[in-house]
Amino acid sequence: MVYLSLGSNLGDREQMLRQAVATLNDLSQVRVLRSSSIYETEPWDLTPQPKFLNIMVEIETALEPLELLNTVKTVEQQLGRRAVRRWGPRCIDIDLVLWGAKVMRTSALTLPHERFRERAFVLTPFAELAPEAVDPETGLTVAVLAGRLDATGLIRFAAPIGS
Repeated sequence: MVYLSLGSNLGDREQMLRQAVATLNDLSQVRVLRSSSIYETEPWDLTPQPKFLNIMVEIETALEPLELLNTVKTVEQQLGRRAVRRWGPRCIDIDLVLWGAKVMRTSALTLPHERFRERAFVLTPFAELAPEAVDPETGLTVAVLAGRLDATGLIRFAAPIGS
């Protein structure tokens, strides 16, 4: 399975997440299988800025990893994302987090995502969605990885998208 992390902290954040999931699902070579609940989270690293809403989605795709990366970047642009400061405010952010047992390192893409193990805003929704998913680099489940982080700042905001 392929797992994507989505976040938004500008405008109607919940609607943006719903629109991003719908846009991904409308792609001919991507099928969204399910999503986590929506979590409200504090910004990571660069503050002050508005709080984020974050979800994790599980997809199936016929695309190769770099093709999917390019596709999600196009979706971000279609939904209004513009080049901004790294970790700054954004209407939508879509990251490839885990692609089954695939490990990949290129200048454009690292799988699994290089920082997902240290981010409660990724791991908390991920553990809700797929607690038994395994990080191919550590051999640990997402539930174990999530249990190692302090997630006290995360608030369950809304039910899974599509439920």
